[in-house]
Amino acid sequence: MEFLYTPFTNEAVLQRAFAAALAISVAGAPLGVLLNLRRMSLSGDVYTHTLLPGVAIAFLLAGESLTAMIVGGLISGLIAAYLSGLIARTTILKEDATLAAFYMISLALGVILLAGDGDGEDLMHVLFGNAFELAKANLLVISAISTATLFVLAITYRVLIAESYDPGFFSSVGGSGTTAHMLFITLVILNLVIGATALGTIMAVGLMTLPGATARFWSKDLGATMLIAILIAAISSFIGLLGAYHQGLPPGPTIILVAGVFYIGSILFGREGGLVSRFSKVPHLES
Repeated sequence: MEFLYTPFTNEAVLQRAFAAALAISVAGAPLGVLLNLRRMSLSGDVYTHTLLPGVAIAFLLAGESLTAMIVGGLISGLIAAYLSGLIARTTILKEDATLAAFYMISLALGVILLAGDGDGEDLMHVLFGNAFELAKANLLVISAISTATLFVLAITYRVLIAESYDPGFFSSVGGSGTTAHMLFITLVILNLVIGATALGTIMAVGLMTLPGATARFWSKDLGATMLIAILIAAISSFIGLLGAYHQGLPPGPTIILVAGVFYIGSILFGREGGLVSRFSKVPHLES
């Protein structure tokens, strides 16, 4: 019990890290479920890398100012998202091809910007983050954005679900598919930015997409799937931070690795399409 709880009761840095991870989990995991529903889970990783130039510029100009990094990452990510959609609608390229192009350009530009000052530590900090270095002010900003995301999701829940399941039907009843899609992408990018401040730009998408994909193996109900995803993300954060603290490991990758263990376990033992449940079912005999 002392091993499990004492670090969280005695260490302020661990308390802030866990609170930030919880805030990121509560807002990010439902978005991960919707990404999975839209078959856009891999796009989430692409969007993460489009944040890098903006985050890098903000980091070089303002240091570890969370507000500057959020603004820089948001601008960079939204520019890439909106331009990729515009190019897909005005040229022969599809959106996945344009996103892939922006992914590589953004990653290369961000790495060059951070490596240009010769300090490799800055590059590692932005790419992989350090949840143990979060200031109290940063935690308040993360919590505020997470709360705002939940508020917007509650208001637009039916719209986003309808547009995710059947965009054609959604448009036929007067809905604007483009508006709904861009609203969703904006929420995703905003939460990737706050995730990047704690987990790094490379790891941020993991706490969004892995719990969402894992929860799919445990329920067919969308609301229940979102709750399970939040629970998995929260438990992964707790175990990951605890392991990182005791073993001296980087917290971001450790959290994502724990979430990966839940994912692999769910593939094997999940009750909704898990391998064990699928192959252990006895076929019905027809008379």
